[in-house]
Amino acid sequence: MAYYNQQQPFFSPRVPFTGSIQGGLQEGKVITVTGRVLPGAARFHVNLQCGSRQGADIAIHFNPRYDSHPGYVVVNSHRGHWETEERKHTAPIPRGSNFTLSFQVTREGYMVTVNGKQFMEFRHRISFAAVDTIAIDGGVEVISIAFQNPAVSQGEGHDYLVSICGWLSSCCELLFLSQDFLPIHSHRSRGAHSPAELRFEIPGLVLWLCWEGSTVPATPGFALPIPYKSFISGGMFPGRQITVQGMVNPTAKRFNINLRFPGGIVFHFNPRMDESVVVRNSQLGGRWGTEERSGGMPFYRGQAFMITIMCDPQHYRVMVNGAQMFTYIHRHSALQQIDVLEVDGDISLTYVQV
Repeated sequence: MAYYNQQQPFFSPRVPFTGSIQGGLQEGKVITVTGRVLPGAARFHVNLQCGSRQGADIAIHFNPRYDSHPGYVVVNSHRGHWETEERKHTAPIPRGSNFTLSFQVTREGYMVTVNGKQFMEFRHRISFAAVDTIAIDGGVEVISIAFQNPAVSQGEGHDYLVSICGWLSSCCELLFLSQDFLPIHSHRSRGAHSPAELRFEIPGLVLWLCWEGSTVPATPGFALPIPYKSFISGGMFPGRQITVQGMVNPTAKRFNINLRFPGGIVFHFNPRMDESVVVRNSQLGGRWGTEERSGGMPFYRGQAFMITIMCDPQHYRVMVNGAQMFTYIHRHSALQQIDVLEVDGDISLTYVQV
């Protein structure tokens, strides 16, 4: 099985846009486009296609049309010529509205989700293995294009880690964190601490590469353990940001992200699908403070997401799928004391960067 690093999103690309899908498509991969339909839009389209040249084969052409009433959606493929259209006589994204549009690759086809609700399935006409490009054009403003790699089993993830441990240990420091948050440091050369020993000593591995004082997660496409914990080396400070990517479970009720210090939780970010609200709070001195609940609900069951928490001098800024959504004024000013990130709840977690 091939493994791919998580591709970083495209933010606010100009339309028309053509971009590469790193590693191509695999079964289970999800591509999520967030944006806004322009008020005067006639049409727009999102293509998953085979190359960026003009006239390239198009595996799926998703094309909402507003130039007749009522609006409708055309879905098609192109192999030298347009093939048979499939039409949905509903307009799931009104003109002037924001949207989140996801394409999930399945064995049979593409599962298309609009604003967290399944819209349609389009069966494969062209092998998804040939698809390596996304193209967007028309009356639309794009906020972000995010990529969610398929999760693989923990055993397969371990096999991948074992295959690269020897090479990595020869060129950098390895920090392995178990689900119990137990660090093991290794400066030994290749063969001095064999991958097989690491594999059996630390079940539930999470691999990090550390060099020049920075910590970067290596996430070759498999799910990270939930609950998840990570050290925040050096604490928080203005300009620092944390990125969390994953998928909300189809039956999810809640999940949370906590920034902790020895005296409690300085920032508790808690999307609640069962209440359709995102709660923000702090737990200081063993007591919860006043909840903040305004700002809308940008998370949907079955939907991929990317959360970026940015530390400013006076507050945290939270972006969801590239869009600014929340601010939270600091209730604990000693930012350097914040030393732990926690992620828990009804999600699949694929990427964390601290």
